[in-house]
Amino acid sequence: MLTYRSADMKAEIKYEKGDSSKLGANICRNRDGIVGVNFSLYSENADSCSLVLFRNKEKQPFAELPFTEDMRENNIYTMFVSGIDPDAIEYGYRLDGVYDITQELRYQKERVLLDPYARAVAGRGSWCSYIDPERAGKFRGRIIKDDFDWEEDVCPDIPLKDLIIYEAHVRSMTMHSTSGSEAPGTFKGLVEKIPYLKELGINCIELLPVFEFDEMEFNRFYNQKRILNYWGYSTLNFFSPKAGYAASGQDGRQVDEFKEMVKEFHKAGIRVILDVVYNHTAEGEEKEKCYSFQGIDNKVYYISQTNGKNSNYSGCGNTFKCNHPAVKRLILDSLRYWHKKCHVDGFRFDLAPVLIRGEDGIPDWDRPVIKDIAEDELLKDAILIAEPWDAAGLYLTGKFHHWGRWSEWNDKYRDSMRQFICGNSEYAPDFMSRLSGSENMYSQCGAQGTINFITCHDGFTMYDLVSYNSKHNELNGEHNCDGNNWNISYNNGCEGRTDDPHIRHMRRRKMMSLFALLMISRGVPMIYAGDEICNSQNGNNNAYCQDSEISWIDWSLVEKERDMLEFVKMMIEFRKAHPVLRNTTYDQSVNGTGYPELSFRYPGGTDAMPDKKSHCIAAFYAEDHEKYGTDEDCFIYVICNVYEKDISYLLPDTDKIEWTVFTDSSTRNRYGNKPDNVVDAEPYSVVILTGKKRNG
Repeated sequence: MLTYRSADMKAEIKYEKGDSSKLGANICRNRDGIVGVNFSLYSENADSCSLVLFRNKEKQPFAELPFTEDMRENNIYTMFVSGIDPDAIEYGYRLDGVYDITQELRYQKERVLLDPYARAVAGRGSWCSYIDPERAGKFRGRIIKDDFDWEEDVCPDIPLKDLIIYEAHVRSMTMHSTSGSEAPGTFKGLVEKIPYLKELGINCIELLPVFEFDEMEFNRFYNQKRILNYWGYSTLNFFSPKAGYAASGQDGRQVDEFKEMVKEFHKAGIRVILDVVYNHTAEGEEKEKCYSFQGIDNKVYYISQTNGKNSNYSGCGNTFKCNHPAVKRLILDSLRYWHKKCHVDGFRFDLAPVLIRGEDGIPDWDRPVIKDIAEDELLKDAILIAEPWDAAGLYLTGKFHHWGRWSEWNDKYRDSMRQFICGNSEYAPDFMSRLSGSENMYSQCGAQGTINFITCHDGFTMYDLVSYNSKHNELNGEHNCDGNNWNISYNNGCEGRTDDPHIRHMRRRKMMSLFALLMISRGVPMIYAGDEICNSQNGNNNAYCQDSEISWIDWSLVEKERDMLEFVKMMIEFRKAHPVLRNTTYDQSVNGTGYPELSFRYPGGTDAMPDKKSHCIAAFYAEDHEKYGTDEDCFIYVICNVYEKDISYLLPDTDKIEWTVFTDSSTRNRYGNKPDNVVDAEPYSVVILTGKKRNG
């Protein structure tokens, strides 16, 4: 065992060869029973490495311990250190080696680098906090004790098919002055919104990236205001919750605050999904943007071009080499950590096709990491959702290999619903297919393979979808050139906000129609946070950099838009009350009710043709009480009129079924009305009726 005495004689540290079986910094005992910290780091191409230790928040290290030759095995530098207080230190690594981009090597011995396996990151302890440029190691690791009291926490037993997913940004949820939060913009603040989410009917929250990232990575300004990386799709470290999202981040307690949030969600019966970004990192080509992976082993961690520069399949550069054995291990270890140690219920993978690309960037289906994830025993009960496209043209919606586990964000559902509600009759076949669970895309895995959404963080909000013809991203500082130009939106007569009662009424009708269709469609519905109260981003369809009221949810809308909120709540309750809407199979045979479980009809009552355009479609659900364990057979008739005039719909078999109006996105048909045999539907409206068999 070696001994190190610090220059100020305040520390006497002992160190020796450690255990290479577990990467990162882990508190443990050595073979002599001494308690210490085991540090292990993977690097194939470095010539040497040293462990650098700092006292918390000090600019310069108090100790630097070189790894000896016997402390390296199988490309892992490993050291057991005793005589340090894990709570009082920060740490990093220096690695020496060749700097030659043409060889894919970028070693800079002068830099202190962040451990890829650090469980917490010291740097920006709070949102946009200052980092001293003289600080050695801009971002450093912290050592975390695994002693959180979970109080017998268990994951809510809610099957994927029964989820109502609510996509939200941690900071946006509570930053607005109307949020009433005691800890705005934090995990703790998010807990304060649990009663609201429960009342709405949400049973799963999907959080935009919470892995540590640098919100100040961009050195751009607009109107003298710094452009931020607000969304966080630029991971700095894959094991650490963002300190700037924790009220206790300055004290280094972000891990416990994150776990406390998860525990509180679980107590409320709400599952937690994280949006994870394994396709690229926060580093770049510039020398000064070397924080971790690039300086530890650029050749291992990034896919390179023939000239040695990093490839760009993500749209953000520096594409992660996800199918290198060491990187595969890192991704799997990260997912296992969040799932088992942090009790996270599942993951949504940003630009998931990047995880299919081989070490040369070419798609490789033989043994990609996504297959390993699907087959991993420790992840067998984790929800796995893919964003099935990347930024380099690998588009796999409906073609993503599922291995019985993966679901997908279904952008074809989004586009078909938007097109149809805008009155595009050519989309009637797609509309019927998407509403019934996209069998043409998910026949092998069932309708739970499709995550249905109309809006998400990337694009217009629901209110903006019916209020703007064009994007308005000027405040992003990119001359309105960023963001998608194809939004399938319509302002209904005025760009942006208006007091015109006719336009306002039509917008609300279309929003309610879209919410109704989302909740009666087979598949798993996802709502974007704030849509249920008509929250607006003022036409910005790419608010990735907007830490402002553009992104923050205005909670005063809860009362101002109470009718919309109550409508969404009612539709969620309706979905939960009718298991036929959540069926994942595609069986269209006649069931115990005497009708097919799902069929489509035209206004006159004839069967809808699967390949004909139309403005007017009705979906007919037949819920068999024996199959679903309900009290009696129930029928649901969903009328959708996207024509510019009123249309009369003949109700099915009124001599056998008594129909009652459940809801109407317009004002024509009132709840509880019992029409004789015809229902009139106003333009761009959805009318839902429920039916019971008549006695005798």
